[in-house]
Amino acid sequence: MIDPVVLKGFRDSLPKEEIPKKKIIRKLEDVFTSFGFSPIDTPVLEYTDVLLGKGGGETDKQIFRFHDNGGRDVAMRFDLTVPFARFVAAHHAETGLPFRRYHISKVWRGENPQKGRYREFIQCDFDIVGADNALSDAEILSVMHASFKALGIENFTFHISHRGLFSLFLSELSLDQKSVEILRTVDKLRKIGEDEVRKQLVEITGTEENATAIISYITAGDGKDFMETVKKLEELTGGASEHSERIRAIYSMLSSLGIEKEFVFDPSITRGLDYYTGIVYETFLNTLPGIGSVCSGGRYNNLASLYMKEATPGVGSSIGLDRLVAALEELGSPLLENTSTSDILIAPVTGKEAEALKKAEELRKKGFRVSMYLIPDAKMKKVYAFAESGKIPYLLTFNDEGTQIKDLRTRETVTECEMENNLA
Repeated sequence: MIDPVVLKGFRDSLPKEEIPKKKIIRKLEDVFTSFGFSPIDTPVLEYTDVLLGKGGGETDKQIFRFHDNGGRDVAMRFDLTVPFARFVAAHHAETGLPFRRYHISKVWRGENPQKGRYREFIQCDFDIVGADNALSDAEILSVMHASFKALGIENFTFHISHRGLFSLFLSELSLDQKSVEILRTVDKLRKIGEDEVRKQLVEITGTEENATAIISYITAGDGKDFMETVKKLEELTGGASEHSERIRAIYSMLSSLGIEKEFVFDPSITRGLDYYTGIVYETFLNTLPGIGSVCSGGRYNNLASLYMKEATPGVGSSIGLDRLVAALEELGSPLLENTSTSDILIAPVTGKEAEALKKAEELRKKGFRVSMYLIPDAKMKKVYAFAESGKIPYLLTFNDEGTQIKDLRTRETVTECEMENNLA
């Protein structure tokens, strides 16, 4: 016999885990479509050269890569953004620009598994391509805000920064050539701490003075006054620039929506992926700082140009569904409470199958989820065990004397009207 085990970093997902995920996905899809975003899908496998070198050195090491039966060098997508850039190059004439998409699907990375993070996980992405302005940036941020509100999450903060501003600062220090290494190091701040970041920056930049200057930049924000932090960074980068003006415009739009209080300017946010060029952001649940960012992204103006001649700027965000679910579990979210597979279980006896099917259809038309116990005349002990395994609250039995409905949580007999009212 073959041992039914799964690979490290992968897992099976039972109904009690999938049901809440599907609820969350439906709520997110409702938000995305309300903003005019359209669903797409892309292949799990891409030619390796489509993916390689797009996210950065660390990401390249995590790609699941192999040769298929035809000898082609292929790899499994490590995110949904790079395949989307390839998608835009192939289909922009059909979709038109600007184009808004959402894509909820699995991605794969060969990284060390951790709480809420696996080697196979689901991302919920939403992007806008074909527009490079403050309005499209603010639109993505407002979708993020609406998504967390729709999920019933209240205590969260969006941390925003700008790659362009940081690049200006590094230019002031004549460290342009080492910007990629510096960005990746700064991105580890929350994981390895300021002391270790400082140590690595000294090694990269060559001097304690440079490392101190960079640390001063990334810790310039106080997490309270958004625009005051922007002013401080302008002073460190030689004055107002197109990047700081873009940030001001975005903040003004967020303020007009009355949602600016959930946003802070945090210069320590750099995002480790190489393709970001402008605004970048991460999302933290204030009561669960250890869970890490549950929604992140930014502007990537050059990614699609790797696959097409036309300049096609993009901006987007990604919600890590598995990490979000882990966070919601700790928060005791109501979204995770009801994991029943059905509202009602119908158990018929031989000769009453047709009546049972008709009753099930009648109840489904009223909006209830109805399961049929498919073995007539089964012992009630087995029927109860089946209902309990699916957390089904009501049992409707058909027998020669008629029908009976039980609330399985109390084992009390109830009327059909009472059952429907309780389920409404």
